Formats: sequence, C-alpha cells, structure tokens
Amino acid sequence: MGIISWIILGLLAGAVAKILLPGRDPGGLVGTTLIGIVGAFLGGWISSRFLDHPISKDFYDLPTWISAVGGSLVLLVGYRLIFGNSRD
Repeated sequence: MGIISWIILGLLAGAVAKILLPGRDPGGLVGTTLIGIVGAFLGGWISSRFLDHPISKDFYDLPTWISAVGGSLVLLVGYRLIFGNSRD
C-alpha cells in the first residue's frame, strides 16, 4: 500500500476507533482524525516489527485493519489520559 492508502486507512480507523470509544475528545474532529492516521501508521509498524506480520499490499487485509484500529484506539486512550476532557 502507498502512503495515500495508509492515510485513507487511518481516517477510517480513526472513525472506527471513535465509534468504539465514544465521548468528547480534547482535540475534536481534527484531533481524532490525526490520531487515526498516526494510529494506523503505528499499528502497521508494530504489526510488522514485533508481531511478524508483514505489511500487506492489499488494502482489504483484515490483520492490517485490526492493527490500524488497534493503534488508533491506543493513541486515543493515551490522548484522553494525557489531555483529559478540556472541552468542558
């Protein structure tokens, strides 16, 4: 997959992570979107580096999607823990 595919995957993974972990985020829509993109890259890197799952060339590879959503969830939870709910 190319860089554009990873960005699209990150946008979708961020949306899925937001659905799985609802609530108000300190960064709003833009922050959640960026967390999704970075989470997709992080999840793909962890998957290929530590879990011995090479990065697939196929956009519809289920383990790639799981790692992207997992990375987005980890970053979203970490972001909420660090910055809290500053939108009160």
